[in-house]
Amino acid sequence: MRRLDIKGSVALGALALVMACSEPAPPPPPTPTVGVVTVAQDSVTLTTELPGRIAAVETSEVRPQVSGVIRSRLFTEGALVRAGQTLYQIEDAPYRAQLGTAQGQLGAAQSQINATSQQARRYGELVTLNAVSKQEADNATASAQQARANVAAQRASVEAARVNLNFTRIKAPISGRIGRSLVTVGALVQTGQTDPLATIQRTDTVYVDVTQSAAQLLDLKAAMASGGVTRGDGSARVQLLLPNGQTYPIEGRLQFAEVTVDPATGAVTLRASFPNPNGILLPGMYVRAKLVEGVRTQAIMAPQEGITRDPRGNATAMVVNAHNKVEQRTVTTDRVIGDKWIVTSGLKPGDKLIVEGLLNLRPGTTVKVGKPQQVTVPAGGASKGGAGSDAAAGGNTNGNSAAQAGK
Repeated sequence: MRRLDIKGSVALGALALVMACSEPAPPPPPTPTVGVVTVAQDSVTLTTELPGRIAAVETSEVRPQVSGVIRSRLFTEGALVRAGQTLYQIEDAPYRAQLGTAQGQLGAAQSQINATSQQARRYGELVTLNAVSKQEADNATASAQQARANVAAQRASVEAARVNLNFTRIKAPISGRIGRSLVTVGALVQTGQTDPLATIQRTDTVYVDVTQSAAQLLDLKAAMASGGVTRGDGSARVQLLLPNGQTYPIEGRLQFAEVTVDPATGAVTLRASFPNPNGILLPGMYVRAKLVEGVRTQAIMAPQEGITRDPRGNATAMVVNAHNKVEQRTVTTDRVIGDKWIVTSGLKPGDKLIVEGLLNLRPGTTVKVGKPQQVTVPAGGASKGGAGSDAAAGGNTNGNSAAQAGK
């Protein structure tokens, strides 16, 4: 009985094996379809956005040059003042008295000139007759010279007293907009005090000081030297983004780059100038400057969805070769312009860069080539067209969307 069961089991197994061998093999998986764009060279304007602050072209802190009590303030806070305009009046009575004293001493010194000069002349005549000694004649001549020197000294004292009297009228050293007054009428001010009375700033033109890394500056100079980046008029244009997000309507110009690198940050200070006819730009305002460095000719632009990262963080791209097989390239990127990367190495014109159907795609896979879906990115998106919605979300697309792209 047991021997019959074993024989039956063997027979059933053989029958199942025969039936399995007679079934048809499953069909091979369909060839995946990917959306590609053909890499081409183009000219692109290079811009760098850097933080900065507004600085006045001229700044002057108003300080007293003589000591005294403020008698009056002769300007309106926040108004425009002209160079030479009187801002404060210091009590000038003591300085008028000093001027009068100096003028009196000058008159006394001048009165001595005639007497000493005539005496020296007479002694010169008498010494030839031996009526006076040579020493007395020399003393008379010296007295006359001393009287003339005393007149010169007293004249200088009069001028100094007049200058101090003029300094009691504190005037604006530059033209510009004056801030609030830090002293009031009746305050005592002194020569050499550290606190200014007010500050004047000329803001019809302003500076914007920004910092850029020394490495970026060296790369830009190297690209310009090789001809890869050009500037039409030889100077960099600068656009300004205001704190409220608006763009300043007037374009500025880059003035100079600092001659030294900050050892703490490795950055170089750049200064740009902007016309400010309406006074919109205020000193100390935080802004962002968009520096138009130049135009890079023959730049290779790759859509962002076609550039991915490997586990080591290196930028990679998938391309389709002449045999419709996938190749993986390690690329070097410079910066993002709009929705594209500037690729400096790893891609060449004519390469078919895969931008759709990247999910589970491996190097060496044979694929069908299609065009990427043309979509319009809503307001606030990176750009219009060129990349499918799934690819724009991160480069991961499913087989259905890839198939639709190839139709």
